[in-house]
Amino acid sequence: MSDRQTEEIPAALDAWLILLRAPGIGAVTLRRLLDRYGHVVAVLQALRCSAVEGASDAARNWTRQPDTVLLDADRAWLAESDHHLLTIDDPDFPPLLRDLASAPVALFVAGDPNLLWQAQVAIVGSRNASHGGLATARGFAKTLAGSGFTITSGLAEGIDAAAHEAALDAGGSTIAVLGTGPDLVYPARHRELAARIVANGALVSEFSPGTPGKAEHFPRRNRIIAGLALGTLVVEAGVRSGSLITARHALEFGREVFAIPGSIHNPLARGCHQLIRDGARLLETADELIADLAPLAGELGSRLRERLASAPEEIVSQGGSPKRTSSGSNAHRDGDYQNLLAALGHDAVGLDQLAARTGLGVPALSSMLLLLELEGEVVAAAGGSYARRSPA
Repeated sequence: MSDRQTEEIPAALDAWLILLRAPGIGAVTLRRLLDRYGHVVAVLQALRCSAVEGASDAARNWTRQPDTVLLDADRAWLAESDHHLLTIDDPDFPPLLRDLASAPVALFVAGDPNLLWQAQVAIVGSRNASHGGLATARGFAKTLAGSGFTITSGLAEGIDAAAHEAALDAGGSTIAVLGTGPDLVYPARHRELAARIVANGALVSEFSPGTPGKAEHFPRRNRIIAGLALGTLVVEAGVRSGSLITARHALEFGREVFAIPGSIHNPLARGCHQLIRDGARLLETADELIADLAPLAGELGSRLRERLASAPEEIVSQGGSPKRTSSGSNAHRDGDYQNLLAALGHDAVGLDQLAARTGLGVPALSSMLLLLELEGEVVAAAGGSYARRSPA
C-alpha cells in the first residue's frame, strides 16, 4: 500500500463522519455531491472552501469546525468489535439498496455486515398485534429462516419483534433496521433481543451513534427495510399503520409485497386488505412466498458472484457473503462450501446433522444451502433436509 493510500483511508473515514453529522445535508444532496466531486474528501473540501448548492451556511460552518466530542464518540463506536460503517462508495454496500434513488449514503452496522448481501424478506406489522397475528408472524419467519432467507424488520413491538425472535429461535439470521443511532435500542425493553440480533445478525442504522429516536426517523427507517429486502410481508396492519409505509416503499421500489388477509371484522386486517386492493399479493403459505422470491434470490446471488469475481481479495463468509479471501471467480466454493458439499450425500440430510459434520452454524448453513439450491446443485427435501442433486 502506498503512502498516499495509507493517508487516504483515515481521511476518508473522518470526512464521512463529519458529513454524516452536517446539519441539513440529506442523503440525496450528499449523493449528488459525491457524483459531482467524485470522492468524499473532495466533497468535504468543496463545502469548506465555497458555497455549494444544497448546503446551508450551518452545514458549511459545521464542516469547518465540527464537534470533536461527537466525532470522537463515532470513532470510539467504530473501534469496537463487530462495529462497521458501510458507505455508498464501498463495493460491499448492499446492492439492492444502492440501486435506489432514495438510498442512504451510509449505514452503521453492529453485527455481521455481510448479511446485508443475503436474500432478505421483510416481515412487518402492527405494534399491537393479536395473538393470531403474532403466531402467523412467527410461523412465516421460522419457515423462511429455515429456507435460508434472512428476516428483516424494525425491532418494534408486536409483529417486528415476533419475526426477529422466531428467526433466531429457528437458528436463522435476522436484521433489525433502527430509527435511532446504532448504539441505542428503542423500545428499551428490546435490549436483550437487540443483543441476540448482534450475535446472530445485524443492527443497521443510517443515523450516527447517539442519535435519539424521532418521529420523522421511522419512515426513513421503513424505506431501508423495504430497500434491503427482495419482498415485504405485512402480517397485520391497521389503515394508519407504519407498516403500510414500508409496503408502499416496496411497491415504489418495484419489489414484491405480500399481505395476509383477515376477518372483515378485524381492524388490524384492514390495512392488509387495502394493500391487496392496491396490488399486493394475497398470501396464505410461506411456500408461495418462497416460490415467488426464489428467482430474485438467484439474481442477487449472481450479483454476489460478480462482486467476488471482481475483488479476489474480498470475502466469502460462512453465509456466502463478501469476505476476505485470496481466491478468484470461484471464491464462493472455497473452504466451507467445499466441506459442505462433501458432507452432503444423495440421501437427504438434516441441518443438525450437517452442522455436526461440518462444524458450521445453522445460520451459515442455511444461507449456503440456499445459494447452492438456487444454483441447482442441492435440492431441498421434506422436513428441512437437503441432498446433492443427482446428475441428469
